[in-house]
Parts: sequence; C-alpha cells; structure tokens
Amino acid sequence: MAEIVHIDEEECRRFQASAELAGRKWNAAILLAGVRGARRFSEYHALIDGISDRLLSARLKELEQEGLVVRDVQPTTPVTISYELTESGRRLISLLHPLVNWSRHHDERAAAGVSR
Repeated sequence: MAEIVHIDEEECRRFQASAELAGRKWNAAILLAGVRGARRFSEYHALIDGISDRLLSARLKELEQEGLVVRDVQPTTPVTISYELTESGRRLISLLHPLVNWSRHHDERAAAGVSR
C-alpha cells in the first residue's frame, strides 16, 4: 500500500478543489465523451445518457473556463461550434482511469463479502 505523505493546508485545498472539479456530476462523463471522439454538442449529448441540454452546456462552459476543454467557433452558416479536450483535460481523464480498476476490485470484494 502506498504511504500517505503529509499534505500542508495549501495542498489540501488544491486537492479538494481538484477532486470536486473532477467529481462534479457529469464532468467525468463529458471528459470521457471527448476522449471517445465527441466534438459537436450533439455528439456529447448522444454519448452521455441522461444529461439535459442545459446542464451539458453549463458543464462544457465550466470545463472550458477550467482549461480542460477548448471551444472552437467557426463562422460558417450556420455557425459551427466544436469542443476538444486540452492536454490538461486528457491528462485528467488518464489520472481518473485507475479509479475504474479500483472500482472493479472494490465491487468484486464487496460481492464476495470481503470488507477489507
């Protein structure tokens, strides 16, 4: 098991803010949709089951402000808007991937009745 090192107050706040951003409902799903190839709003919507248009729009805007997604507006008729993950967004989703392995292991242990 990895040793947990001391985290000072500033690092603790940074960790909390990062965990809350990544864990905010729909954010991980949006980043994953981007990794899976979504570029247009409709593609994101199709890949994320259950998200409303309003909430997808708000989350994309938030992720853009955080530097995880870049929005590209092409002045065509009609206007074409696309979204792409930034390097930071791709890095975040790669850092979250070990949670999938943890979750699988946790679920298997829970199903087997193992509490530790």
